[in-house]
Amino acid sequence: MEEHYEPAKVERQAQDYWAAHDTFRALEDTTKEKFYCLSMFPYPSGRLHMGHVRNYTIGDVISRYQRMRGKNVMQPMGWDAFGLPAENAAIKNNVPPARWTYENIDTMRTQLMRLGFGYDWARELPTCRPEYYRWEQWFFTRLFRKGLVYKKKAIVNWDPVDQTVLANEQVIDGRGWRSGAAVERCEIPQWFLKITDYAEQLLRDLERLPDWPAQVLAMQRNWIGKSEGVEIGFPYNGGVLKVFTTRADTLMGATYVAVAPEHPLAARAAQDDERVAAFIEDCRQGGLAEAELAVQEKKGVPTKLTVQHPLTGERLPIWVANYVLMAYGEGAVMAVPAHDERDFEFAHQYGLPIKQVLEHVLRRVKPWKERSPGAGEDQYYEFDPATWKDWYASKSVDDVLVVNSGKYNGLSSAEAIDAIAADLAAKRLGEKRTQFRLRDWGVSRQRYWGCPIPIINCRTCGAVPVPDEQLPVVLPEDVTFKGVKSPLKTNPDFYRTECPSCGGPAERETDTFDTFVESSWYYARFCSPDNNRAMLDARVDYWLPVDQYIGGVEHAVLHLLYARFFHKLMRDEGLVKGDEPFTRLLTQGMVLNGGIKMSKSKGNIVDPEALIERFGADTVRLFMMFAAPPEQALEWSESGVEGAHRFLRRLWRQVYIHVDDNNQSIAGGQRLGEDQKRLSRKLHETIVKVSDDIGRRYTFNTAIAANMELLNELSRFGDRSPQGRAVMQEALEAIVLMLSPIVPHIAHRLWRALGHETAVVNCAWPRPDEGALARETTELVVQVNGKLRGHIQVPAGADRVQTEQTALSNDNVRRYIEGRRVRKLVVVPNRLVNIVVE
Repeated sequence: MEEHYEPAKVERQAQDYWAAHDTFRALEDTTKEKFYCLSMFPYPSGRLHMGHVRNYTIGDVISRYQRMRGKNVMQPMGWDAFGLPAENAAIKNNVPPARWTYENIDTMRTQLMRLGFGYDWARELPTCRPEYYRWEQWFFTRLFRKGLVYKKKAIVNWDPVDQTVLANEQVIDGRGWRSGAAVERCEIPQWFLKITDYAEQLLRDLERLPDWPAQVLAMQRNWIGKSEGVEIGFPYNGGVLKVFTTRADTLMGATYVAVAPEHPLAARAAQDDERVAAFIEDCRQGGLAEAELAVQEKKGVPTKLTVQHPLTGERLPIWVANYVLMAYGEGAVMAVPAHDERDFEFAHQYGLPIKQVLEHVLRRVKPWKERSPGAGEDQYYEFDPATWKDWYASKSVDDVLVVNSGKYNGLSSAEAIDAIAADLAAKRLGEKRTQFRLRDWGVSRQRYWGCPIPIINCRTCGAVPVPDEQLPVVLPEDVTFKGVKSPLKTNPDFYRTECPSCGGPAERETDTFDTFVESSWYYARFCSPDNNRAMLDARVDYWLPVDQYIGGVEHAVLHLLYARFFHKLMRDEGLVKGDEPFTRLLTQGMVLNGGIKMSKSKGNIVDPEALIERFGADTVRLFMMFAAPPEQALEWSESGVEGAHRFLRRLWRQVYIHVDDNNQSIAGGQRLGEDQKRLSRKLHETIVKVSDDIGRRYTFNTAIAANMELLNELSRFGDRSPQGRAVMQEALEAIVLMLSPIVPHIAHRLWRALGHETAVVNCAWPRPDEGALARETTELVVQVNGKLRGHIQVPAGADRVQTEQTALSNDNVRRYIEGRRVRKLVVVPNRLVNIVVE
C-alpha cells in the first residue's frame, strides 16, 4: 500500500474496476428484492454545477447502501435534452441545437463518471432521440382517440423575444425567465391534455404518499385546489354571467361583478368604449401567474354593462379588472367587498359600495334577529371598515351569522349557503358543485427544439393523428435558423404531407411538446429502454414504482404532478400497474455561496471539475454529504472541503500504519481487555447509528460524524498486541464499509489494502454484534435537586437499591447532601439519579 493518498490514481483504479466488471448493470432478478433509485435527470447545459453534484451524490449514496443491504439496485441516468436553451444557444453560436446538445451530453457524462456515480449506463436515454420520443408520440395519439386531448384557443403568456408560450412559473416580475422581455397575454391555438379529468384522483392519492415531504403534498393540494361551492348565474341582456363562489352566504353583499380583460363581455364593452379597449390592451402586458397578480396593484375600469342580481333583481355594474383571471373558473367574480380582501381593496380604491352581510360572533348567545338593543360587545362584534382586515382574518364559517340579507338574516353561514343555493336552483340560476383550481395542461410550444406533435391538419378531416406505421415524426436536426422563428414553420419538406384519412393535401402540426411531457414518463422508460417495439414492457412490473426519487423542491408541483398524471394515464392504457410512480421522495436543499444560491449571474459559481482536479471526487462527495442534511440548504465552504480532504488523508494514514505493522500477526478469539472491549463497543454502537442515519433517516452528515468520532478513538488506541490489532482490523474494516457509499473510490483501495480479495462494492453492510454492545457496567448522571453533581458506574442490570446506594456514596454527591434530609430519590434506569433534599 502506498504511504500517501493520491486521489487521481485511487479513483482511476476504482472506476476502471467498475467498468471492467460492469458492476452497476441492473438485471431483473425475481429472487431478490429490487430497489429503484432515481434522481431527476439533468438538462444538458454543458457543465455540471454543485447542485447537480449534491443531488446525484445523495442518490448514489442511497443506491450503494441498498446494494450492500442485498437489494437488486437500479440507478439509471438520462438527459432532459429538448428545450429552449439549446435553441437559443444554437442561434447565438450558429450551431444546430442537436449538435450543441449531444456535445454537452458527452461532456456531462464524462463529469458524472469522474464523480464515480454507480449508474447503469446501458439504460442511458436522451429524450431528444427518436427512439425515445417515438413512444411519446404514439401515446399521444392514443390519448387523442380517447378524447383526453383537444385543441382550443387559450390566453397564454407570450414571450415576444423568444417567440413562445411560457408557463406561469417562467414569468418573473412580468418578464420572460430567459429573455427578460415583457410578457404579453395572447390568445392562440393550444393543445391540451385533460388533466382535470384526473383532478380528484390526483388529490385523493396524495394520501397514499406518506413518505413524501409534507411541504410537497401541501403544495400539490393547493395547486389542485378542490373547492365546494355554488355556481351562480347573473342574468344580463343577452345571456347569463356565471360565477363560482365558495361563499354563497355573502351573495346579498355583492355590489358589482368583475370580469377578466379577456372575457367576452369585456370585448363587448370595448366595442363602443375606448377607455375599456385601452385598459384591455394595457392588461395584455404582463403574465398570467396568480401569485404575480395577487401582489400587483388592483386596477379596473367600469363598463356600460350591468347584470341582474339573481335574488334581488338589483342592477349591478360590470367592471373589467386586472385581478380576475380568464383561466380560472368562468373568468368572472361576484364582488363582495366587505368580506373579500381583493374585492375590498378594489372597491376602496374606486369608491364602490361596501355592504356588510356577515357578522362575527364572539359568543353566540342569541340569534341575530333576537338581539336586544344595546347588546354588549361580549355577544357580537359590530363591523367597522376601519378594522375590516382584523375581522377578515377570521375566516371560519362557524364564527359568523348572516345579516342585512332579508329572509336569510340570523342564519349561520352553512345554513345560508344551503338556503341560497336552494333558492337559486328554483330560479334555475345556480347549483352546488365542486370546482378545482387545476386547469388542463397546455402542452404545445411554438419553438423548434422539441418533440413534434403527431397531428396532421386536414381542411376536410380536421386534426388527424399520425398512424402508428408513420411514427416517429422525426424532428429534422440539420437546420438553419433565421431569427427565432421555428424552422419547422418555414420548411415545406417537413409540414407538407397527405391526410391519412382522405389522402388529400394536409399539413403537419409545427408546434412541439412542452418538455414537461418528456420528463413525465422517463422514469418508466428506464425500465425497458432498449425495446423498439413497445413503449413499455413487462419489466416495468418488476422495477416500478420508483422506490426513491430525488430532486429539487422547485419541481414540487408541475413536474411531479405531471408525472403522477402520466402514470395514471399509462395505467389506464394498461402499460403500468399501480396508481403512483414514486414511493419515497427526497427534495434536497440548494447549494449556497455567500448566503445566496450559486448562479452565473451572481458570479459565485464553484466548478466541480476544478475541485476534483485539486482534491479528488471523494473529497467533493464527502463534503457535500457532510456539510448539511440533504433537505436543508448547503453553504459552500472552502475550509469545509479542505477539512473533508484532511479526514480522508487521516483515514488513509491510519490504514497504512495498521497494514504496515506486519511484524505482528492478527489474532482473535481471546477474551478482550477493557480498552479492547471499549473500542469494540464503540465500533458496534457506531454501526447501529450509521445504519439508522443512512438507511432510515437519510442524515448522511451525522453518519459521517459518527465515523469521524470512531476514527478518533482508533487514533488513541495504542494496543499493538495481536488481540488489539484484531480489534483495530475489525474497526477499520467497518469504517471503510460504512463510508464506502459516500467515498467509494478510497474505500475500494483501502478494502484491498486490509487484505480482501472481494471488491468492497460487492460486500455486505456490517452488522452490529449484540455481544459487543452489551455493557457490564452503566454510567448514570447523579443530580441533587436537579443540578448535576456527579457520575456513577453501576453493574448492568443493577436494581434500584444498589443504584441508590452507589449514588449516595459518591464522594462529590455527599458534599451536597451532607447535613440535609433526603426527601426523595428518583431513579431513571440507565440514565440518572435525582436526589431531592431539604
